[in-house]
Amino acid sequence: MKLAKRVASLTPSATLAITAKAKELKAAGYDVIGLGAGEPDFNTPQHIMDAAVQAMNEGHTKYTPSGGLAGLKTEIVKKFERDQGLRYEPSEIIVCVGAKHALYTLFQVILDEGDEVVIPTPYWVSYPEQVKLAGGVPVYVEGLEENEFKITPEQLKSVITDRTKAVIINSPSNPTGMIYTEEELRALGEICLEHDVFIVSDEIYEKLVYDGHRHVSIAQLSPELKAQTVIINGLSKSHSMTGWRIGYAAGNKEIIRAMTDLASHSTSNPTSIAQYAAIAAYSGPQEPVEQMRQAFEQRLNIIYEKLIQIPGFTCVKPQGAFYLFPNARQAAAMAGYHHVDEFVTALLEEAKVALVPGSGFGAPDNVRLSYATSLDVLETAMERIQQFMEQRVNRV
Repeated sequence: MKLAKRVASLTPSATLAITAKAKELKAAGYDVIGLGAGEPDFNTPQHIMDAAVQAMNEGHTKYTPSGGLAGLKTEIVKKFERDQGLRYEPSEIIVCVGAKHALYTLFQVILDEGDEVVIPTPYWVSYPEQVKLAGGVPVYVEGLEENEFKITPEQLKSVITDRTKAVIINSPSNPTGMIYTEEELRALGEICLEHDVFIVSDEIYEKLVYDGHRHVSIAQLSPELKAQTVIINGLSKSHSMTGWRIGYAAGNKEIIRAMTDLASHSTSNPTSIAQYAAIAAYSGPQEPVEQMRQAFEQRLNIIYEKLIQIPGFTCVKPQGAFYLFPNARQAAAMAGYHHVDEFVTALLEEAKVALVPGSGFGAPDNVRLSYATSLDVLETAMERIQQFMEQRVNRV
């Protein structure tokens, strides 16, 4: 059967591919350490799970409004005001089947054929594919390693054309963990306002910031920027609810209405039980969120120091999320490989450590390493990589 053109050019998710390969080796009996998955290793907090059970027992197992429960929208509105001083009406919020679905739906309703979306590199793997599925054209701008992988106003301005519809800002970033400062966001925002470009602000890692850094939403910097911005967020990373699939978008009422109309013909609604769990997540105690953040911060500070001691690896220290994104080009060369992708494959097959090649994020010299696993496992992984490098260098 001939497939539709819209899917012919899709690139499979690099993160899911490496995770699948690692699971395949595990199933064959190998002791594989997987550092590819982008989800917390903690279980969902108990009070959230209890709320889901209560919702089921009370019969909340039916369809909900396509844009989400009114009660959940109310909690999201409160969250924005509490955390960022942003005021939204419930009509400016849509609850989706995860933040990924919120992004997909947004691009479907704002892009026409040939519209351009500026995507800073390194990027989350699904941004370009979702833009292409909506008929848009990804326009890449390289966030240089010496600038902490962040783009500058000059870079942004240089790629804007009369076809530019939106720019994506992901802060804290997946895969780099870097955070844009308030000053940097203001400068980028001025360019967007000057050229009437939408801002898609992916803030899914907002709660995971470390070493005194803080997250700032570009939407909170001025009423004009708020009006120009659609915020994407969710509970997957902050509350360890990846499998519950609850995300949301906040922004222009007309855009949100269009997204809701589209959702009514695709998903009908997010899972009812998961929405009641999300209400409890935002209305209940937030101590578990902080406990997870502290655990990630401890891991980062320990594992980062171990990683940069391994020959051939250099790494800008992340400020948020739960990834390291080291440059492994020299390590690959020292180990006898021409490309980092080959190096990553050898690490998995020989050292039984699964990293994600940076090529899937638009940065072929790098690898992504998730520290969303126990410290003992992470330290063992560092030892295996160290031993692999020593053996390969001696062999070469």
